Amino acid sequence: MARKVPEINSSSQADIAFLLLCFFLMTTSMDVDYGITRRLPPPVEQNVEDVKVKERNVMNVMVNKSDKLLVNGRPMDISQLKDEAKRFMTPRPSDETAPEVEPKTFGEGIGEILTSKGVISLQNDRGTSYAMYISVQNELARAFNEMKDELAKKTWHKSLDQLTEDQTKALNEAVPVRVSEAEPVDYKK
Repeated sequence: MARKVPEINSSSQADIAFLLLCFFLMTTSMDVDYGITRRLPPPVEQNVEDVKVKERNVMNVMVNKSDKLLVNGRPMDISQLKDEAKRFMTPRPSDETAPEVEPKTFGEGIGEILTSKGVISLQNDRGTSYAMYISVQNELARAFNEMKDELAKKTWHKSLDQLTEDQTKALNEAVPVRVSEAEPVDYKK
């Protein structure tokens, strides 16, 4: 006579697998992707004409597919970009080659200051590496943040992280991040 093989009761295995899955999902840390915090411009209306900007008010930053940086047609190392952007955007009314300036009045104790009409125009090649793209963005952000920090220390004797919400808002209006990013292109060189 053949012996019967006893069966194993597997009804609770699904419950155990579900509990293990829940445990690992709740205890595992996931890699968080970091991005660039930028407010995108509103969509362009079809009937809007191009805005004419004087050449002296534009700093052209280009990155080719070999991750080489050109600023106003001259090769530049990424380590120099922050200082160059800061120098360009700092109002210099007596310098005829610098961007135009205009006096504007801001609240929260800033008062009337000279503001630059300068714009940094950024253009990348389609082959530009993501690391280089992020490095350029970081250097430009550092330039504007240093300018804001200097104005905060001059106006309120505080650093950026010590400002109130209203002071931060006024500071962002006084020192706007003026970076215009063009569509990526395919450079021939």
